[in-house]
Amino acid sequence: MILTRGARATGAVLSAVLAVIVASWLIRDVDAIGFGQLWRYWAGLHEARTGAMPTTSGTDLVLFVVYVAVTVAALRAASAASALVVAGVVTLAVRLPGLWTIGSHRMEAAYSGDLCSRALICAFVAVAAGAAMIITAGAGRRPPADSYERTPLGPGPGAGVLAFLALCAAGAVLIAWEIRQVVRDPYFFPDWYVGGDRIAQYLTGPPPGWATVVLALLCVAAGISAAARAPHARPFGLVGAAVLLPGGVFGVVRIVHYDLLEHFGDQSTELRLSLLSSFFQALAALAALIALAVPGPVRAPGQDPWGGGPGWGPAPVTPPHHPGYGYGYPQGGSGGFGPPPPPSQPPPGW
Repeated sequence: MILTRGARATGAVLSAVLAVIVASWLIRDVDAIGFGQLWRYWAGLHEARTGAMPTTSGTDLVLFVVYVAVTVAALRAASAASALVVAGVVTLAVRLPGLWTIGSHRMEAAYSGDLCSRALICAFVAVAAGAAMIITAGAGRRPPADSYERTPLGPGPGAGVLAFLALCAAGAVLIAWEIRQVVRDPYFFPDWYVGGDRIAQYLTGPPPGWATVVLALLCVAAGISAAARAPHARPFGLVGAAVLLPGGVFGVVRIVHYDLLEHFGDQSTELRLSLLSSFFQALAALAALIALAVPGPVRAPGQDPWGGGPGWGPAPVTPPHHPGYGYGYPQGGSGGFGPPPPPSQPPPGW
């Protein structure tokens, strides 16, 4: 299924609106803090000194790139419907908590009332736009007009397996750290996941635990669809890997900045696992992005997406029909029902 022209235009407009919203907050932070200090703040470097509290994180920069890419894909790509759905799902997941966290006492203490009001309005608009993108993708589908009209393609067999391993493993690592977080610091539960006065978060972003769980679920779902070589696997996997990348990159930046690898053997087991997780997260995101960047080959009808059966190669060729042999009523007066006696020489192609 592909999108109608009206659905493509509507989806592109909605994605462009989301890109403008994110860009306005990024510009505000750069203007108030400076890009250098903002980058250090995103990376979690302790020496970052900002005159004003940032309202964004590194994920917002990735989301801006995603929205721009989805805007172009909605107008031109065969996978426009899947791109709109994954962008809408991510938008809902990221912006929905802002509807109840922006008005908390901690937010009002950290940011001005005018800034909080604008953030709340933007959160409502983003949630509405995200829901509208999903509805547009579902309501605007249509079958291809002819065989020359492009349809979405999933990843190739090797690329699908690589994306499955990278994304599902990264999702499992994220879930494992969240379990460790709850066991180690139960005091912050449930604020860690739904927001509250006991945790700090960005004005336009979700609570830390909420963001991690959503990212882990997105990675696992995208990895499974990549293994099945589903038509929607590439947009979902590319967006999941893109959102996964900043956490790994900023973790590696912190490791290099503080020379943590020089004393790797002297660190505690938990800290060593944390350092290795940052490298793994960055490598898994890059591997998934590379694997899913190029669409796979066109699959034959009736192909088994899980492999191990027919259909991974070209569609089988139907043997030619030979009069007097094989199918239906007998030809040539052999009498009765059933196939005639076999010829002395097998038919061509047998």
